[in-house]
Amino acid sequence: MTAPLLGISELAVGFSRDGRFARVIPGLSYEVRRGETLGIVGESGSGKSVHALALLGLLAAPPGRVLGGAALFDGEDLLALPESRLRALRGAKIGMIFQDAMAALNPVLTVGRQIAEPLIRHKAMTRRQAWDRAGDLLALVGIHDASRRLAQFPHEFSGGMRQRVMIAMAIACEPALLIADEPTTALDVTVQGQILDLMASLRERLGMTMVWITHDMGVVAGIADTVQVMYAGRIMERGPVEAVFRSPRSAYTWGLLQSLPHGARPPGGRLHQIPGQPPDMFNLPPGDPFAPRNRFATPRCLREAPPLRQAEGSVPGHLVAAWYDLPALLANAA
Repeated sequence: MTAPLLGISELAVGFSRDGRFARVIPGLSYEVRRGETLGIVGESGSGKSVHALALLGLLAAPPGRVLGGAALFDGEDLLALPESRLRALRGAKIGMIFQDAMAALNPVLTVGRQIAEPLIRHKAMTRRQAWDRAGDLLALVGIHDASRRLAQFPHEFSGGMRQRVMIAMAIACEPALLIADEPTTALDVTVQGQILDLMASLRERLGMTMVWITHDMGVVAGIADTVQVMYAGRIMERGPVEAVFRSPRSAYTWGLLQSLPHGARPPGGRLHQIPGQPPDMFNLPPGDPFAPRNRFATPRCLREAPPLRQAEGSVPGHLVAAWYDLPALLANAA
């Protein structure tokens, strides 16, 4: 088996607000193998983006802070590195595509200058070399007339084109790990498909390891090797995409999949809805955080948080945190 490029162990993150404190990520552990694409899904507030920002030292402090754990990237613990070393890794070895391209791009700098900056900083290129390479990168991500568009500003690009500029910046130094945080949010379906095709092509061409953070289960099905379902800062289920989507073992994963539109639903039929609301992280109930919304919850779910363990009867590496046997419950309910 390929050695992990990224190994996270017991990562804990907390936030303070109005004199109250919450451990929004109580102890997250997982690995990403070299060349793998990991898709991380879950509702807003599940800890997907927060933990990624914590890894890169980009968490706003206050109110947030890393409470403990380790994050080994190619042998170095990201959580223990000085800021100078983190700056050297960000952009060079680890690239990140942020959610909102318009907010992430500097509105008063040309896109050419913004793409060239990491090349000058990390690759010791001259400004001329970096500018020429920036044009190559714009062309690589599918922007036509790249040499002319380098001199334009972010507001002169459409939403899809700005997202492509963000991708060009993130891959400029050919990072070993690319973290894509909701890279297709607010894009129409056609542009989203183009971005997904582009990322799959770049992954193949550059040999990148990818962590793809999204709300969209359909996107994960199309691009990821492994899916990780998060809720309230915890991993509810994790495993090969085909195994998890074909036979989910967590009621939360099952609920997310049932919420997707599909051809089997009768015309005019209502979409499935997960009842209730995500938990208040400042006042978490005991036990499984999803239990209050889970119609399959057992009394033990309300008292004790289940560990993440191998799902019985599934492929190796298909892990679930549940005290119930979901396939059996679904079969009995049918």
